[in-house]
Amino acid sequence: MLTYAGKRLLQLIPVFFGSTFLIYFMVFALPGDPIRALFGERQPPEALLTQIREQFHLNDPFIIQYFHYIWGLLHGDLGTTYTGRPVSEVIMNAFPATLQLATLALLFEAVAGISIGLVAGLRKGKFFDASALVVSLLLISIPTFVTGYVLQYIFAVKLGWASPTVGANASWGDYVLPAIVLATASFAYIVRLTRSSVVETQAMDHVRTATAKGLPRRRVISVHVLRNSLIPVVTFLGVDLGSLMVGAIVTEGIFNINGIGGTVYRAVQLGDGPTIVSIVAVMVIIFIFANLLVDLLYAVLDPRIRYAN
Repeated sequence: MLTYAGKRLLQLIPVFFGSTFLIYFMVFALPGDPIRALFGERQPPEALLTQIREQFHLNDPFIIQYFHYIWGLLHGDLGTTYTGRPVSEVIMNAFPATLQLATLALLFEAVAGISIGLVAGLRKGKFFDASALVVSLLLISIPTFVTGYVLQYIFAVKLGWASPTVGANASWGDYVLPAIVLATASFAYIVRLTRSSVVETQAMDHVRTATAKGLPRRRVISVHVLRNSLIPVVTFLGVDLGSLMVGAIVTEGIFNINGIGGTVYRAVQLGDGPTIVSIVAVMVIIFIFANLLVDLLYAVLDPRIRYAN
């Protein structure tokens, strides 16, 4: 297992460099002067603009700029924003809120989605199964901003069960409603994915054999049906973790959460390349380790899977 994990980490090194190179190229190789755009209509003296460009290596060829960035990244330096603030400080201020939001959203979609999908799969063709499919289809169809405003109005404004906004130093409980909003679409996909996987697994030979041997239905479901059905679901959850963290722009805007999504949006508006590239690099690292964890969980869920040394 350790040998496999080491090989997977080595394989992910070119993925990291390739993805960071691509995003760096997309941000910095585009035409235009981000430093001049930073000042808007009130342009400073040309000497000051030249000095700032030299500070951020913007006068160097693109490949030299990228090597400067990677060298700093490998030494723990995420760079500096065009306003002179360390990018690491920007990320540290925004990351905790998004991490809390994404963690609760992931827990909600995993627990609720798998539970409902399991019951729907076991009751294929019955009322609960049909209702789960209809509700999940509706949740997939409705945009997140509609779901967010509706739930915010009902549960926060009208019923007062939650806070309509999430400010600084908020508790975990304040993130429950935004997390549900963020997780609605992924929750619906997990319900449908779990349901179809359970239906398919129930028709396999090893499940019919376990039932024919007289094993209790609870054990057949938990050991032979659920564990094997979770493999595609775990794959989806591993990919969805990064999507939740970066894709929370709408949810963070509705509930006034100062997180990673809003930070990336503002950086794009301002043309702040170092902030965009560094946040994406952090997200790439999270994706890499999330996918590695998913690969290692396969052997836990399905004992038939073994990793050769």
